Amino acid sequence: MAALSAGRAAARGLLCAQSIGAWRGLGASAALQQIPRAKSENAKSEGTFQVTMLPGDGVGPELMHAVKEVFKAASVPVIFDEHHLSEVQNMASEEKLDEVVDSMKESKVALIGKIHTPMDYKGELASYDMRLRRKLDLFANVVHVKSLPGYKTRHNNLDLVIIREQTEGEYSSLEHESAKGVIECLKIITRAKSQRIAKFAFDYATKKGRSKVTAVHKANIMKLGDGLFLQCCEEVAELYPKIKFDTMIIDNCCMQLVQNPYQFDVLVMPNLYGNIIDNLAAGLVGGAGVVPGESYSAEYAVFEMGARHPFAQAVGRNIANPTAMLLSAANMLRHLNLEFHSNLIADAVKKVIKVGKVRTADMGGYATSLDFTQAVIAALDA
Repeated sequence: MAALSAGRAAARGLLCAQSIGAWRGLGASAALQQIPRAKSENAKSEGTFQVTMLPGDGVGPELMHAVKEVFKAASVPVIFDEHHLSEVQNMASEEKLDEVVDSMKESKVALIGKIHTPMDYKGELASYDMRLRRKLDLFANVVHVKSLPGYKTRHNNLDLVIIREQTEGEYSSLEHESAKGVIECLKIITRAKSQRIAKFAFDYATKKGRSKVTAVHKANIMKLGDGLFLQCCEEVAELYPKIKFDTMIIDNCCMQLVQNPYQFDVLVMPNLYGNIIDNLAAGLVGGAGVVPGESYSAEYAVFEMGARHPFAQAVGRNIANPTAMLLSAANMLRHLNLEFHSNLIADAVKKVIKVGKVRTADMGGYATSLDFTQAVIAALDA
C-alpha cells in the first residue's frame, strides 16, 4: 500500500509539472507573445501584432478575405504573414511547410483555413495538415459549441466544449500491409499525452468556471488503448475535487448529444472521436459555418473553424458563411489581449445573425458571403 501511495504521489507531481507548459499555451502565452510581435520586422508600428495566415483550400481564401475586410474596417492592429499550403493545388512541399513553421516561430499565433487532404495514396501517409500540427505539437483542439442568439435550431441555448487530443490516436499515420489484402492501421495511445490532454481539459474547466468534465472512450472494446486513456483521465480527475467527472462510451455519447446535449459541459476524448463529435455537435447549433475552433501547444495557438470542411462545391459562388471564421478571428484577438477589437467583431457578427435580415443559405437565408461581410462591417458602428 505504501508503494502504491508513493507511486500515486509521484504521478501527481508529474502531472502538475506537465500542466505548466500546456496551460501556458491556453492562457498566459498571449501576454508573453506581445513583445516579439510588436518588434517584428514586418510590423508597421509599435503595438502591431503579426499573425501567420494560411487560407487553405475550398472557400478558405474567400473566408480569409472577409476577415481581412472586417479587420480593416475595425482598425485591428494585426498584420498577416500569409502563406499558401495546399496538397490539392500543388502548393505543398517540405520547403513551404518549413516556411509556415518559421513564421509561426515568430508570430506564435495563426489563423488557418481547412488544408484539404486528398484520399489518394501517393507514398506519404501523413497529410501536410497533420504534419504541421505535429511540428507545432498542437496537442489540444478546443471547439466551443454555443447557440447563436436569434438563430433557432433543434436545440437552443446550448453551451458545451469539446477538447480533443490531436497528435496521436487513430491519426498516427502508421499503416502497412502485413499480408496481401490485410492492412494494419495502428492506433497509438500514450500515458504522457493522455495525461496532458486530461490535465488541459480540467485546467480549461477550472479557468472557464465550468463544473463537469466527461471523458469519452471505447474502453469496453479497446481495453488497453482506450483503457489507458480512461485511466489517465481518472487519475487527473482526482486532482480536481471541485470538478465533477464522469465517463461515457463514444457510441452512447453520440446518441446522448442528439437526444439531450444539455447534460454535457466539457468533453475530452482521443483524436478520431473528437473529430466525429466536433462535427456532430456543430450540426446541433447550425453547422460548420457557425462554429469556431482553436488548437494549442505549449508555445503556439492556431485559430480555425470548429468543423473543418473545405466546402469545395461553394468555391467562387460567393455563398460561404463567414461566421465561424470571423468568430474564430475574434477569439484570436482575445488571445492577443485585444479585448476591445475582439468584442467589437464578435458582437457585430452576433448582432447581424440576431437581427436575421442578412443570412447565408446554410442558415436559411439568401445573402451572399459579401452581403454578410458588409452587414458585419456596418454593425461595427451601430
